[in-house]
Amino acid sequence: QVQLAESGGGLVQAGGSLRLSCAPSGSISSFNQMGWYRQAPGKQRVFVGTISRDGNTNYADSLKGRFTISRDNAKNTMYLQMNSLKPEDTAVYYCNAQIKLFRTLDYWGQGTQVTVSS
Repeated sequence: QVQLAESGGGLVQAGGSLRLSCAPSGSISSFNQMGWYRQAPGKQRVFVGTISRDGNTNYADSLKGRFTISRDNAKNTMYLQMNSLKPEDTAVYYCNAQIKLFRTLDYWGQGTQVTVSS
């Protein structure tokens, strides 16, 4: 069973930065794609961005330029660097990992809270 351990959430003032980390229990290279989603209070979980095994990234249009996803295979960790944070970025951030075989297997972390104060 794959486990994803997120860390790095917390409270930050508007305009500040945070970096979230996601470390899988298995090798990060075993996943075709990893990514981040977020869920604000009373709203559905939404897409933040993804990074493929070969390092290609994809982001929600509204977050381009402020959020950056990266991965360090040596540290077996994926990151989400969030800059110029806004109160509307307040949410629980979830790490996602996918293995694509004859079907796609999705794995989720437990989530980490990010709160941006105005």
